[in-house]
Amino acid sequence: MTTFEAPDTLGTPSPIRHRWVETAVGRYLLAATDDALVGVWRQDQAHFPRPERYGDPADGASALLDRAEEQLHAYLAGDREDFDLPLAPAGTAFQQRVWARLREIPRGSTTTYGDIARELDAPRAAQAVGAAVGANPLSIVVPCHRVLAGSGALTGYAGGIDTKRRLLVLERALPA
Repeated sequence: MTTFEAPDTLGTPSPIRHRWVETAVGRYLLAATDDALVGVWRQDQAHFPRPERYGDPADGASALLDRAEEQLHAYLAGDREDFDLPLAPAGTAFQQRVWARLREIPRGSTTTYGDIARELDAPRAAQAVGAAVGANPLSIVVPCHRVLAGSGALTGYAGGIDTKRRLLVLERALPA
């Protein structure tokens, strides 16, 4: 299971470095400090970050980026059920609550924005949940693709509805 890490507020944080990765569902940018993964974004997705958010290219090997890349490929191949990586997504307290809830949705399952809002004791906050899901900086690793509209429609995926459908088919949450 992945864990969210608190940012280091006492020392100087390590710089963010990134790496591009080709996958079965598109090209992704992985970004990490020395201690935690901070971003997984699909190329050209909505909400793609500005360069200062993902730092300089990782020169050579990076233990954490290596692990993240390996786990992402294994996950997309169906050889891995979840991720075992330290995570440190930047976001508001509400976003952090939503992202923590996303991590609890099992592979092969889906939920709705409204259900998450009710589970967070904010039954009228489905749109705010949707905004937090859309702002998720750790695509696939924090499985925002498992959230559907109340009608069951595939909506609101920053990486594109086709990618969302492919991920849900891979996870057997949708028929092929």
